[in-house]
Amino acid sequence: MVSFRKESDLLGELNVPAGVFYGVQTQRAIENFKISGQKLSSYPKFIKALALVKKSAAKTNYELGLLEEHLYFKIAEACDEVASGKYDDQFPLDMIQGGAGTSVNMNANEVIANVVLEKLGKNKGDYQFCSPNDHINLSQSTNDAYPTSLKLALLQENEELVEKLKAIVEAFRAKGKEFSDVIKMGRTQLQDAVPMTLGQEFEAFAANLEEDIEKLNNNAKLFVEINMGATAIGTGLNAPIGYAKLCAKNLAEISGYPFVSAPDLVEATPDTGSYVIYSSAMKRLAVKLSKICNDLRLLSSGPRAGLFEINLPPMQPGSSIMPGKVNPVVPEVVNQVCYKVFGNDLTVTFAAEAGQLQLNVMEPVMAHAILENIHFLGNALETLREKCVVGITANKEVCLNLVKHSIGIVTALNPYIGYKNSTEIAKEALETGKSVYNLVLEKGLLSQAKLDEILDPKNMLQPHN
Repeated sequence: MVSFRKESDLLGELNVPAGVFYGVQTQRAIENFKISGQKLSSYPKFIKALALVKKSAAKTNYELGLLEEHLYFKIAEACDEVASGKYDDQFPLDMIQGGAGTSVNMNANEVIANVVLEKLGKNKGDYQFCSPNDHINLSQSTNDAYPTSLKLALLQENEELVEKLKAIVEAFRAKGKEFSDVIKMGRTQLQDAVPMTLGQEFEAFAANLEEDIEKLNNNAKLFVEINMGATAIGTGLNAPIGYAKLCAKNLAEISGYPFVSAPDLVEATPDTGSYVIYSSAMKRLAVKLSKICNDLRLLSSGPRAGLFEINLPPMQPGSSIMPGKVNPVVPEVVNQVCYKVFGNDLTVTFAAEAGQLQLNVMEPVMAHAILENIHFLGNALETLREKCVVGITANKEVCLNLVKHSIGIVTALNPYIGYKNSTEIAKEALETGKSVYNLVLEKGLLSQAKLDEILDPKNMLQPHN
């Protein structure tokens, strides 16, 4: 039998399970918002961020004479324990909710207050000794504490995502070096173009993704501007003079991130521009990542009726009806992750636009979309690196034979025999099946020695005079 304690709020009394550290407002949110099935407890960095913000607020209140010393130290101790992950299971709220994040803020306030009460030897819910509103939420509002916590969480999450991105960049770069002597045909519009090396192709994958490390980090820097001390709409009602800048300073010291107070708190409170631009950086990464996965699938297509220039590590049987079939399942799953990222970015865009007047109440769905994207992308990058990229091998002979029999190498003859002659050679080669090499000799356009020099694939891999 589950026992309960009674707690009350504006709407009256409600039964709360006796053993939990959350309180009445969290309990109401549990009952009201059964939406996504993804809980706040799924994002421990967000919970840690909430705890560090509450600790910074308590420190600021203590330094400004609003909080007694003995209570401040107990609150700080409780915040550290919450930040450590000890109470992650006490954050059972659905990530998508109404109320602009009030339920999340109160969940943190209630858990921290009840941890303090336990340390004081009091019963859970005995809020006269430590109140979620009067002590833990002192000088704050959901409208400054929630976005500040989210920004701190995103700074932490970004660091982890960037590390995974760096790792796959290095994996592609290693393959670029490994395949540096594998001659192959480059293609444009899926048609033969000019020769290159497989190493150049993989190095290009690395360089393409490497650009996004800087983009993600630069966009994440916008999160260091916070609106603590804004309280409800940015006017600072119920916060003491000097609170905003001091709280930002304390949070910077406690978290290790260079937080600063926004110059205009009324502007900063409804502003969600930093979420929009960071989400767009993830979308950009996802677009590139999906394109690379498309390329890997094309390059490995076959094994007999496709390009078959590379082999992807076989991960599982590919068909319930076709024996021997092995599919590129890892690039496929990464493609699907990228499509999810595109959709979540659109959610962030609409939610950011939907803010009215002095507050954007849609921040919870933005938080959910961005955090989900970070986790999806991070997992996808790790999976692609570990289960695909590091195990890719080259079919060197296939690549070389495709170069030798390609009509595309006629492009290299343009400076020597002219575009018109080159076009005619290409057309005749296509119609007759003869090689470009033999047709040039038949027509006496170049000597064999000169032709061999020009059409040596290694001479077509870089600019030359």
